[in-house]
Amino acid sequence: MSAYATNTDSLAPRGNWFTRSIDWLDANGPGAWIALMVAGFVFAGPFGLVVLAFMLVTGRFGRRFRDGAPRHRRMGSCRQFQVRMSGNTGNAAFDSYKADTLQRLEREQNEFEAFLHRLRESRDKAEFDQYLAERARAAAAEAPAEPEAPKGSGAY
Repeated sequence: MSAYATNTDSLAPRGNWFTRSIDWLDANGPGAWIALMVAGFVFAGPFGLVVLAFMLVTGRFGRRFRDGAPRHRRMGSCRQFQVRMSGNTGNAAFDSYKADTLQRLEREQNEFEAFLHRLRESRDKAEFDQYLAERARAAAAEAPAEPEAPKGSGAY
């Protein structure tokens, strides 16, 4: 990469037209959403209902527009509920308890995954042994009994 390379990712529009439209409406605040909803009711009634339902479901009528909070489009994202697992709280007893508990949970998870692996292997082995037994029975049933040559013919 040359020294004169620029970061073009920040200049490129992200998402499709729908997500870019939602971002634009969010950037312009609740007035843009209300104008879109009213225009939807005036020109195409069902579209206004769809916009209204979208605004209610995603919380675009909520307090975050009135409070001036950052406008994030995280519909259904679990990022809002991330728990910070690292770092000291300042309480030595709790930090050691947390470290011990996390180590115990990790050990139990590894043991459980090993158990599942052994269980799958044993099940696969049992299924394979059953397949071989069925194949041997089918081969024994298909093999025709060879006719015996008459005993005194002296053909040799």
